[in-house]
Amino acid sequence: MKKILFLLSMILVFGSMPGVAQLVSTEQQNDSASQNSNPNAPSVFIGCVSYDAALKSMPQYAVVQEEMDTLQQAYNAELQRVEQDFNQKYEAFLDGRKDFPRTILLKRQTELQQLLERNVEFKQKSRQELEKIRQEKLAPLHARLSMAISAVARRHQLAVVVNTDSNACPFIDPALAIDLNDEVRLQLETPQP
Repeated sequence: MKKILFLLSMILVFGSMPGVAQLVSTEQQNDSASQNSNPNAPSVFIGCVSYDAALKSMPQYAVVQEEMDTLQQAYNAELQRVEQDFNQKYEAFLDGRKDFPRTILLKRQTELQQLLERNVEFKQKSRQELEKIRQEKLAPLHARLSMAISAVARRHQLAVVVNTDSNACPFIDPALAIDLNDEVRLQLETPQP
């Protein structure tokens, strides 16, 4: 405790001396002057872009969407077919259940239950498969978009680029951030080497 009090008193004594205070003040002025005199020092370190809008502006995105729509229609047609097949078998079961002996009734119930489970499993797997295919098809687009954003950010010497989608950043001061949307779209339009 004595050491802390001693250090505090030393800081107060030496800090109140005119020569020390002037030296500290001069160093602070030199630091701020050197920062202001450097014209290459960036004054804005943040950029903002709508990732989804940039992605959807790519011509390849429309192609991927068309392919996914076609694939989705094929899966939907198959789901509708198996649903109709199940409904027909279920109606036949309901129509004949009064006349079926107990063993046939149990067998048909088991068949319907298994068919229903397979249909549910197919529906889940088809969703997973469609999502996997979508991610695979979009992967090169995401890579190209990331490279475009990086190139624009480096050109502006930005430390951070914020994605403005999903209201992730409800406020970005336009005086302190650069809107990169147009530049990123232009970068995406330039041919790749």
